[in-house]
Amino acid sequence: MNRRNFIQKSAVTVAGLGLAPLIGHSHHSIYGQTAPSNKVKVALIGCRSMGFSNLNTFLDYPEVECVALCDVDDEWLNKRAADVEKKSGKKVPNLYKDWRRVIDNKDVDAVIVGTPDHWHCLPTIWACQAGKDVYVEKPLSNTIEECDLMVKAARKYDRIVQVGQWQRSDPHWDEAANYLKGGNIGRIRTVKVWAYQDGKPTLPVKPNGNPPAGVDYDMWLGPAPKRPFNPYRFHYNFRFFWDYAGGLMADWGVHLLDYALEGMGADLPTKVFSGGGKFAYPDDAMETPDTLMATYAYPEYNIIWDHACGINHGLYDKKEGLAFFGEKGTMILTRAGWEVIPVTDSNGARMEAVPFKKGEGKGLYNHVGNFLGCIKNRQLPKGDVAIGARVAKMSHLANIACRVGREVNWDDKNSVFTGDKEATALAKAYYRAPWELPKL
Repeated sequence: MNRRNFIQKSAVTVAGLGLAPLIGHSHHSIYGQTAPSNKVKVALIGCRSMGFSNLNTFLDYPEVECVALCDVDDEWLNKRAADVEKKSGKKVPNLYKDWRRVIDNKDVDAVIVGTPDHWHCLPTIWACQAGKDVYVEKPLSNTIEECDLMVKAARKYDRIVQVGQWQRSDPHWDEAANYLKGGNIGRIRTVKVWAYQDGKPTLPVKPNGNPPAGVDYDMWLGPAPKRPFNPYRFHYNFRFFWDYAGGLMADWGVHLLDYALEGMGADLPTKVFSGGGKFAYPDDAMETPDTLMATYAYPEYNIIWDHACGINHGLYDKKEGLAFFGEKGTMILTRAGWEVIPVTDSNGARMEAVPFKKGEGKGLYNHVGNFLGCIKNRQLPKGDVAIGARVAKMSHLANIACRVGREVNWDDKNSVFTGDKEATALAKAYYRAPWELPKL
């Protein structure tokens, strides 16, 4: 279903639904000259997990007012409505099960998209077309094709679109990247990036069944293929099935690989090879690899990704992080902070150590504050949609190389894998009718 068709149908049913199709901004918006409170009126689509974590942080800012919540699951929709009322002291005036009602609400200035990955693209693009700004969870999308469309929509409609890669707003990450760019650890030949997550256990096979009462399962599936309901393809565990997400590679990769690229001043690689599979839990329900290693080959260095489910001790005894191996020293960068360990040889240390520099731990709060500021000043936010697209593609490249079982060569300008139709097909989005991929 495309936006034009939906607008036409909405106009027909406006009297019964109490809605009107939206073109432009509300007179009560922060953008308008007559706004009495100058509040940023936000709506959340996808209320259960990170979506609500984001909204909860938005509500820490006094200029924010939540005017709508949307979720396909009545249980979580009602629970979050109560949570917002408890925090803000105000009832949420609009509760929806269809996200298109959020887009058509003229009071909404900004939309938080906290849905599963396969539902990031359409709400983001429709919100941009409706003149709303968007905070969308990472990874930006579930396919490379959708990444390009989302960037195009943000630019075409001049919208602020920020991706929930909140490390971009936690100062120690940029401090570390700038230290690297200054050449302080010498020439870097290898960057290792890892996520060893024991909180992502096996998923024993369960039979299909009926969705829980109060769940609009067809809307939850949306553009994804029609399949019977299974509890392991729903809520949190959606991320381990290709129809909806990219597994641990996409879940953690976008956070960490973002700063591998930033620290190296790099763009997307042209050559990627990857190997992995269900090595830990071969017989469980998960489709995405529980173990995967990928090499992104650049002319003068490699970026190496390594993930594992069910293990919690990666390099330097850290569950996740990055290590930049330079000729004079090695930088270790995590959410907690960063440090540099000197390389030593027969002549002693090649540089002075940099003791551990602790981060602020306010990345999400700062990220939301940056987004709110950019709504007003119309400058590109930290974690802009183009940055989110670049690193989402990075994760998709590794997954695709693993799925086809060979080295792939990516041509980003033309959005194809050179000479590889099978891999290129995996970069595309295929929507179930009546949903349609937007044409921009």
